[in-house]
Amino acid sequence: MVDHFQLRLVDSFMLAPRVRHLVFERADGSAFAFRPGQFLQVHFHYEDGKPTKRSYSVATVGDADSGPIQRIEIAVSYVEGGAATALLGGLEHGGEIEASGPYGRFCLMDEDANQRYLLIATGTGVTPYRAMLPQIRTLIHRRGCSFVLLYGARSETELLYGEEFEAFAREHPGFTFHPCFSRGARPDPRPHDRQGYVQSVLAELEPNEEHDIAYLCGNPDMVDAAFADLKERGLSVRQIRREKYISSR
Repeated sequence: MVDHFQLRLVDSFMLAPRVRHLVFERADGSAFAFRPGQFLQVHFHYEDGKPTKRSYSVATVGDADSGPIQRIEIAVSYVEGGAATALLGGLEHGGEIEASGPYGRFCLMDEDANQRYLLIATGTGVTPYRAMLPQIRTLIHRRGCSFVLLYGARSETELLYGEEFEAFAREHPGFTFHPCFSRGARPDPRPHDRQGYVQSVLAELEPNEEHDIAYLCGNPDMVDAAFADLKERGLSVRQIRREKYISSR
């Protein structure tokens, strides 16, 4: 059920030079019910008074049963001259914004019977996968599923939540994390690192229509290229789930 509410900023920190992680609580003290993979919308007005809104995936790591959460976490990219950047980039702790949600169906489905999930992302498109980690843990242990997260960033400084995904992969052998760096290797390369754009590394995973479902989230160019590649390798449209992130001013 979609709800409208005020959010109060209770914490924040920089994830990357141009990405801020923000933690909110509802101003009315209520919990927020969502399914990992869903997003909320932030409502505000341009300087001329025209109303507008921006969408942000919920990044909060809740529990495996996807119950209501007290804190709503999002990651916001800074866009030069962007109205949302002016609002969220300068928001001080205790400041409030108007929001609504949850929205979207970019979620792990209970009816899925596949054996492997290919999770592919660039930039802040990785945030829904962070929220999915408890569900991923459950699917690994209950159904024996495996997961591969292929995440594209220009450099190590732009790798959002990288250490969290690395730690999760160490704790859960059914989860593999491949950071893909498009601007060259990091100073201290790791065994699962890859070089290039995610769509160029996709072939290494050998996508298979018999046991795979793919999730694509991030830059529209990446999503379109990966979608075309997966279809050429035999995956049907119903086996490829997409969410495009567009930086709006």
